[in-house]
Amino acid sequence: MLIADADESGKSRENLMELIMRFSPAALALSLVLATVSSVSYSQSADVEIKQRSVQYMGLGEKAQKNGNFELATDFYETALAVDPRNGSAFIALAQIARVQGLPGKAIRFYREALILDPNNLDALAGQGEALVQRGAVEKAKLNLSRIETLCRTKCAQNDQLARVITKSESAPVMSAAAVTPKPKVGDEKPETETP
Repeated sequence: MLIADADESGKSRENLMELIMRFSPAALALSLVLATVSSVSYSQSADVEIKQRSVQYMGLGEKAQKNGNFELATDFYETALAVDPRNGSAFIALAQIARVQGLPGKAIRFYREALILDPNNLDALAGQGEALVQRGAVEKAKLNLSRIETLCRTKCAQNDQLARVITKSESAPVMSAAAVTPKPKVGDEKPETETP
């Protein structure tokens, strides 16, 4: 009887060791994944805290922008970024000023910087989409609209605004080069000069 008990306990130890060896790599991998995910979420929450001095400059920039002083507002926003380069709102504000000034390429670049800091920023996605439409890249703007629709899941202001801008641009008549080239008028010809 003792021999049978010893044989059974030996088999159960082998089975236990086999189970441990079989599942330990999976358990180790799972624990690494959980440790990585928790450290990533911890580091992202720390990035959200923008330095107070940068926030103060943002407030001054917003005040100047509301008063129509875009040059002063730009200075304040750039100072906010110098204090804390993680301030995505400053990039968005600079992009808005660039769009008002008719510089969609510059605006797109600023929106891109904001999206590097936060790829899911709805204001940056919508603003970049509007700047793309302003530049004539409607298909790229539609990609931004699709991304916003995915992130919102319900209706949101950014989605509606960008959809209106895209629809309006698609309904605008397309002008050919011949249509926009000025027609010469009588007297516009250059006088021919004789060469001796």
